[in-house]
This record gives sequence, structure tokens and C-alpha cells, in this order.
Amino acid sequence: MLGLQLPLLVTVQINMELLLLTLLAFWTRLSQLSYPNAVVFDEVYYGQFVSLYMKRVFFIDESGPPLGHMILAVGAYLGGFDGNFLWNRIGAEYPSGVCVWSLRLLPAVCGSLCVPLVYLLILELRLTHCTALGAALLLLLENSLIVQSRFMLLESVLIFFQLLSFLCYLRFHNAPHSSWSRYCWLLLSGASCAAAVGVKYMGVFSYLLLLGVACLHTWQLIGDRAVSHVSVCVQCVCRCVCLLLVPLLLYVFWFYVHLSVLYRSGPHDQLMSSAFQASLEGGLSRITQGQPLEVAFGSQVTLRSSASQPVPCWLHSHKANYPIRYDNGRGSSHQQQVTCYPFKDVNNWWIIKDPGRQELVVSTPPHPVRHGDIIQLVHGMTSRFLNSHDVAAPMSPHAQEVSGYIDFNVSMPAQNLWRVEIFNREAESEVWKTILSEVRLVHVNTSAVLKLSGVSLPDWGFRQLEVVADKLNKGHQSSLSWTVEEHRYGTMCVCAGQEQKEREAELHSPTHIDVDSNISFWAKFLELQWKMLTVKQEESEHKYSSSPLEWITMETNIAYWLHPSTNAQIHLIGNPVSWGVANLSLSAYQLLALVYLLRRRRGIKDLPDDAWSQFVAVGWLCVGGWAVNFLPFFLMEKTLFLYHYLPALCFLFLLTPALLEHTHSHLLSCLAHRRALCVCALAAAASVFLSYRTFCPLTYGRPELSANQLQDLRWRESWDILYRRR
Repeated sequence: MLGLQLPLLVTVQINMELLLLTLLAFWTRLSQLSYPNAVVFDEVYYGQFVSLYMKRVFFIDESGPPLGHMILAVGAYLGGFDGNFLWNRIGAEYPSGVCVWSLRLLPAVCGSLCVPLVYLLILELRLTHCTALGAALLLLLENSLIVQSRFMLLESVLIFFQLLSFLCYLRFHNAPHSSWSRYCWLLLSGASCAAAVGVKYMGVFSYLLLLGVACLHTWQLIGDRAVSHVSVCVQCVCRCVCLLLVPLLLYVFWFYVHLSVLYRSGPHDQLMSSAFQASLEGGLSRITQGQPLEVAFGSQVTLRSSASQPVPCWLHSHKANYPIRYDNGRGSSHQQQVTCYPFKDVNNWWIIKDPGRQELVVSTPPHPVRHGDIIQLVHGMTSRFLNSHDVAAPMSPHAQEVSGYIDFNVSMPAQNLWRVEIFNREAESEVWKTILSEVRLVHVNTSAVLKLSGVSLPDWGFRQLEVVADKLNKGHQSSLSWTVEEHRYGTMCVCAGQEQKEREAELHSPTHIDVDSNISFWAKFLELQWKMLTVKQEESEHKYSSSPLEWITMETNIAYWLHPSTNAQIHLIGNPVSWGVANLSLSAYQLLALVYLLRRRRGIKDLPDDAWSQFVAVGWLCVGGWAVNFLPFFLMEKTLFLYHYLPALCFLFLLTPALLEHTHSHLLSCLAHRRALCVCALAAAASVFLSYRTFCPLTYGRPELSANQLQDLRWRESWDILYRRR
């Protein structure tokens, strides 16, 4: 206790502005969060994924990575949600056992925290507390952000991580270079970037913006002769680790958790490969469990096309022939049809035959089929050989017909030899493996490759998919690749007199040979990542869809919820005054920046270096943040909605007060002009508040308005506000 002086004093500084703003943000976003007690707009979409998380059932959402869904699932888990709710329509009432408040809690918390984050961001740009207060108030009183935060949606979560990443990076950049603890901020910035990308792929563009700024700052660091070579190297390595390696590892980690939690088979399995499906509990794994790993001569197999997405299909044949002549007058071989059938069926089974022996059973020990081996494929139910010849395919005349060979004694010899080529082999003597191997079947006589053309056959082909043999394909294409999905070591002797029921019984009987067909996490991660980036849902027009140009002027709105019997309703409508001021600020900054650049090019510096650096920093953060969150939508072929503009809008709300401060400090020298600007700013702030209050009934769904009052809120003819006249 030597040297300790009493009493001990602890000094705490509290920013009352920031504290009050934070409390108001939580009050506007969290109050009466359980209202309405019904499914609101896209809750019907995200709720289905939350239910699947609760039941540990695998799913894939091609619209974004899994972190956002996991955050929503955490809120549901905290509320005791068991996933037993049918998310089938907007407006469906939640049962009493569902904690609606918990489902919506985390998006609301993220939306609330965006307000203090904006305040702190403005301070890190070296602007005043008054400017920070203005930016925070614009976010606080923005009706569209409040609506989007109060429901089980992801935009508020995305905005939170975007703002947090920029705040942490500016904290790192502004900290004294002698303090190595500042790299904690850089590490948190990288983690926030990974989280933003993990919520929605749109977060990639903000991450790239931050990376670009970080690269510029690093380049300036390298040119600083006052910093030692060793220090420069160490700092560059730290920046690479925090902004490149850590986000990459965290992004992979989100998928690791996703795949670890969702280990059961579900409705989205068919999007994935047979190997992926077999790794899930239930579904295909119940069928493939215990089946032999190595395909041998005499094996009974089903062959799934790798190109049959999103609906799978299997190589198939049946007792029906190609028509003698097609509608266009072309002739065919009139042999048995071979197609690709999108349903499990006994006619999907084929037998791998050794051309050098007559037996159709697996020898003892089994003789495995290897890369480069010549095989014949015998259809299990009709005993026809898979055949191809120089006859044009029915729907793809540039390719060869594939048929089940029938000897009609018309000088058309059998051409039924196929060479097995394994794409993903590790050695030239690779054995053909069930589920794991992707093979190409090359017709020996013509060198054409068995291929799914993807074209549907006419009624005579039962609308099944056409299979052809194509000479023109080179390289690895999914339409050329086939995978053995179901596999049996059979004992059936295929002969003409055998009854069909006996064949069906043989083809359905399992063999019990335990094989571990689990695939690694990295294989599952890469496949899932590829599917998310390439598999697209069928886009359809939506009543409330809109184009990016309509967002700027808020030409459209979205009806999120309508009360079934009253005029109470919730709409995604922004604060018209805030949007107008934000658009004006964007135009003014761009014009002002152009004037500054032209004058600086002529050697005229209107601003001191510090003020110019601050003006540029405001530009890259606010205008750059707006651009990267808005312009990419012009290149996207997907259904777009007004809420896609909200991340970009948040950055404009930062720009508006920053530009006002710049105008007050550097463009107006007359005291009267400065006072006039302050009066205009206060008038604009009052207008923002009055506009917020005016649209509150459409933001919270309360109080209920009359038809005339709702009509008065229709400030634009294009807005879709519904009401019942009484």
C-alpha cells in the first residue's frame, strides 16, 4: 500500500448528446416491436430459413451468404422458437407460442446502433459535434430505416456492419502511429467487413472501397521516409493480415458454422451434387448408405447428369421408340428412346457390362472399372444396349441420336461401346467411384460424348429431356458429366424370359457394404459457394419492384402490412424531406468538387491542405459509400425493391451536414450569410422532424387513419396507399 494516496478518484466523461441519441434510437426502433403480430412482407421469406435453422435442415439461399440468416436464427433461438410455423403468406397471424419480439430483436438493435455509429463516424472525419448531431438526427428520423429495422429483415444488419467497418478503420487511421494498440481497430474493421459480406453480397462493394482507401494510405506510408524500413514492412504485413486474411477466414467460418448446424437433409438438397447430398442425414444418405464405393463390371447403377439443375434428372429409357418420322419430315432410327428423367424410377437403372464377357453379374472378387476402360451399358428393365450412331438427334440435329439398340435387320449394326473418362481423377488408373467420380462417356465409334442437351422432347417423348451424343464439345462441361448416384452389386441374370416384377425386385434390393462417402468441409464449401453464385431463381415481376432510378426520387413505396379489417397499415416510405436534402447535397458536393479540382489544376488552392484533405475524406466515405451501394444495381438482373437503396442513402445522410459545415467554414465569410445558413439548416431540421411525424402512422401502423387522412399522405401519385372507405 506504499505510495497509494487516498481517496481514489475516478473521472468519467459522458457525451450526453451521444447517450440521448442512442436512447432515442432504441426507443424509435424497439418500442412495441411485437406489433403487428403478423408476418410482414419479406418476413415470409427469411422466416422459412429461420425455421430450417431451428430444425437443422440444410438449405441454400442464392441471394446471400448465411451470416444474416444465422443472426436472425439466434434471435429466434433466444425466444424459444421451435421452427414450427408455416411461413406461407404475408399477413398470417403469429400463434401465441411464437415470441415475435425476439424474432425482430437483433435487426432492431442493429438499426438502433447505426445512429450512434454515424455520430462517431462524423467525429472521426474531424468534423464538429454539431455536424455529428445533424447526421445522427437524419438517420434517427428516417422513416424507411425505422420500418426496415423493426422487422425480421437484413438491411439494418448490413448497414450496421458497413458503418462499423468504416468507423473502426478511421479510428485506426487517426490514432497515433506510435500506438500499436490501434491495430485492434484495424482487426475489428476487417472482421466487420467480413460480417457485412457474410450478411449480403452487396457488402463486397463497401469492402472494396475500404480496401482501396487502405491501399492508398499504405502507399503513402511506404513513401514516408521518416518511418523505418522495418516498421513499414511490419505495418504492411499487419494491414494485409487484418484486411485480407482475417476477412477471408471469417467468411469461410460463417459457412463452417452454417454447414455444421444444418446437417439434415431438406428440400434444397436437389441443388447439390450427389456427394453433397449423401453427406446429409436422411434423404439420399438413406438410399446410398452401405452401397459399394467402386463401380465394377456387372454393377447396377443410376447415372445422374451434373447439368440437371436445379431439378435433377437421371439417364433413362423405356419401352417406347422414336417416331419413324418427325414433324419436319426427318427420319429416325425408330429405336428405343433414351432420355433424362427428373424422377426416381426403376427405368433409371443400368448395368455396367464388360464387352468381353456375357455375364451381367459382379465377379468374385469384383473387377472395378477404371479411367479409360471400354464398357457397355445395358438397360435394366428392357435389356437394350445404350447405343449411338450417325443419325441426327430428334431435337438437336447437329448431334447424334442416342438410343436403346434394337436389331431390326436393316443394316444398322450395334454401336454400343463407350469409353469411361473420369474428370476429377487423381491418377490415370483411377477407379470409377460411386457419387465421388464425375465421368464422361465417349462413344468409341464416333468419339461423340454422351450429353444432356436440356431440350424437352415432344409428347411422343413424354416431355422428358433429350440426351444426345455430341462431337463438338471439348473441356469440362457439366452437360457432359455424369455421376453414379445409386449403386448395387447385383446378381440378376438379364434374359428375355425374366418377368418384369423379378427385375424390379432385383433392382430395388440393396447390398450392405459399409462405405464412408463423406466429403470434406472444403469440398462442401466450394460447391455451396459455386451454387450460390451461379444458380439463379426464376425472376418474376413483383407489384412493388422498382428500378434504381426510381429510388432517388422515391417514385415508389412498398406496402409491408395491411390490417385485415381496418385502415391500419405499414409502408416502406422514406422521409421525403430527408431524401430531397440528401439528393441536393450529393449534387452540390459533386459540383463543388469539380470546381475545386479545376481551380487546383490551374494552380489556385481555395482550401488549406488540412481542409482539402478533410473534404476529400468526406467525399470518399460519403459519395464513395453511396456510389458502391447504388451503382452496381444497374448491372444486376434481379428483382429490385426500394429497400435496396437504404445502405446507399445512409452515406448521403452523412454527407448533408458535412457539406453544411464545409460551406459555413470555408465558403461563407460574411457573418450574416453564416447566420442565414444556420437558420436554413434549422428550418430543414424542423421540416425533417415534421415529415417524420406526418408519416409515423405508416411507419408504425398506429394510429389508424381515416381514408381521407391516408389520401392526404399520398404525396406522389405513384405511391400505392390503400384504404377502406366507411
